[in-house]
Formats: sequence, structure tokens, C-alpha cells
Amino acid sequence: MAKPYRPWQRCINENINELLCQYLPKRGVLSVYGQEDLDAIACKLNIRPRKSLGFKCPVELFTPDAFDFRLHYAIFALQP
Repeated sequence: MAKPYRPWQRCINENINELLCQYLPKRGVLSVYGQEDLDAIACKLNIRPRKSLGFKCPVELFTPDAFDFRLHYAIFALQP
């Protein structure tokens, strides 16, 4: 959530919202999705490289020692 008087944070929120719309319909009901579905969406978003992070993915930055980007990307690139 963007804090007041920090407009640079709003564009990041809008980008995340746009990415979520790729997986979830805009006015859809979330109750039709199971926890596994939501976890898969979260994982796909967390392994996606971001320009704002220097083309690194969030997981790579927050768990650099335990994360192999190539392995995770290969697994999720094959899934629809």
C-alpha cells in the first residue's frame, strides 16, 4: 500500500495490480480459487523479473542464498 505523500510508490502498486489482472479477472470472485491456485499465482509473480528491481525477481532479492532462478523459472514457464 502506498503511503501518503509518496507518489513514487503508487506506480509500483499499479504495476502489481496490472500483473494480478493477468491471472485474476477484474470483477471476479476470489472464492472460486483454491489456496493452491493463489499460491501458484504468487509464486509466478515472485519469480518474475522486475525493471524496478534491476531486472531481478523479488524472490532472488529476498532469499538470494536459497534461490536458483533458472530452476524455478524453468518449472513455471512450462505450466499454463
